[in-house]
Amino acid sequence: MKPEFENIPLVKAGKRFEIEIDGHFAFIDYREMGHQIALVHTETDPELAGTGAATAVVEKTLAYIEENGKKLLPFCPYVFAYIKKHPDWKRIVDERFEGYNKL
Repeated sequence: MKPEFENIPLVKAGKRFEIEIDGHFAFIDYREMGHQIALVHTETDPELAGTGAATAVVEKTLAYIEENGKKLLPFCPYVFAYIKKHPDWKRIVDERFEGYNKL
């Protein structure tokens, strides 16, 4: 994560995790089912494109999931690709996730 995003808090708002940068948002839509959190869609406002904000919200969300003892279902293609690129995060993916062996 770029240093400029480290001190920006992750906010759990409704059905999304989000960070705000200068009035613009990077967010992940999610669904929580018991001990599992399904991440379904990652998006940034156009003003944040290419800044690293999407990566920052993913990293902060994964840390939140781990800190809260939840298991991840990475349905969002961006999150799935991030975990594939950073396999140490596979530790929080629910082993029953259909694409687990592709990570």
